[in-house]
Amino acid sequence: YTLQGHKDFISRIAWSPDGQSLASGSFDRTLKLWDTEGGELRQTLEGHTLNIHSVAWSPNGRLLASGSWDKTIKLWDVETGQLRRTLTGHSGTVFSVAWSPNGRLLASGSSDRTVRLWDLESGQRRWTLEGHANAVNCVAWSPNGQMLASAANDNMIRLWTQRQGDCYAL
Repeated sequence: YTLQGHKDFISRIAWSPDGQSLASGSFDRTLKLWDTEGGELRQTLEGHTLNIHSVAWSPNGRLLASGSWDKTIKLWDVETGQLRRTLTGHSGTVFSVAWSPNGRLLASGSSDRTVRLWDLESGQRRWTLEGHANAVNCVAWSPNGQMLASAANDNMIRLWTQRQGDCYAL
């Protein structure tokens, strides 16, 4: 079947950890949560003021993170559809978000050439990782959560240690 409902370009999709739902982020500024067995729209999440460019489920499947051209990251309660928290600090589009395997940290990559690590218990930025010479398009955690990889338009992949936020290798 086909999932339809967005009114503009769909920029990102992500499966829930249990495989029962699919989240889609769009340039229509909405997130949509879909039932993957029947293809029905479960809910529409609204709150970003510009295009959504990144979407990621928390490891336990209870929260959804979205990054946008509005320079914010929003954390959504999947059960209620309520906005839980807005993370601010990037000065450019948030192109990528990724949860740490334990669900305590969120990494974000932005057109401002930085990677930021957010402590999700407090909602505060833990580290700002600098070193890329262009927009950071992609962030990904190692399976053990000790390292973070970032990739950017500078044709570089950087590996960062989670504890000190230092660049480990290129």
